[in-house]
Amino acid sequence: MPDAARQFPDRVRTLLDDLDDASGESIGATAALLLDSIEADGIVHVAGAGHSLAMVCETFYRAGGLAAVRPIWDPGVFPLDDAVRSTRVERRGGVGRDVVARAAPAPPDVAVVFSTSGRNPYPVEVAEECAARGVPVVAVTSARASEGAAARAATTLADHAAIVLDTRVPPGDALHPAEEPRTAAVSTILAAYAWSRVLAALDDLAAARGVDPPRWTSANVPGGDEVNVALLERYRHRVPELTGE
Repeated sequence: MPDAARQFPDRVRTLLDDLDDASGESIGATAALLLDSIEADGIVHVAGAGHSLAMVCETFYRAGGLAAVRPIWDPGVFPLDDAVRSTRVERRGGVGRDVVARAAPAPPDVAVVFSTSGRNPYPVEVAEECAARGVPVVAVTSARASEGAAARAATTLADHAAIVLDTRVPPGDALHPAEEPRTAAVSTILAAYAWSRVLAALDDLAAARGVDPPRWTSANVPGGDEVNVALLERYRHRVPELTGE
């Protein structure tokens, strides 16, 4: 591969290594927090806005993912039918608080909030309100991106978190070209990697404890549908987004 073509992959790998170095302990702590919650029959409430909703999708009803996950979100922050509106709503005060009020998380639940900058009112309010209810928050965010972002709330997402998982995303998200980044956003790559590391650590911890966490099986492998039926029955009333009820 020519040197110029190798530049972007190498920079991504460098950031992945940076994430490992910066957030290794946080990944283990997150895995333990989630497993403790699930063992106590808690629910993991997951939130994000705009493109961070990609990570909400990644955590919810996903092959190999935890079944005890509930996505909490406001339709206004969904960008696919009105992108400009999603930015406006994420910056509007009160929306995040209303989302949490409707979901009504309570101990032993946990909240995971994804926001690269962690500076807009929506993710900040979700985290603040969950913490006020005694629900510990894991903030999946970037300290560097947060420092370089416009402050639209009095506090940041990280300010309300029991655990901060720093994704190391650079300010502006874009990664290419190296001398003047303007394209190839990397936040989803890094956040998805971090979440997969959490799941792997949780699996190892669960095996050490001798417990089997509730996990979805791919519906595209033999027996997958049958395995998932019991999980749907177990969680459908506590996670209404599973069946639309």
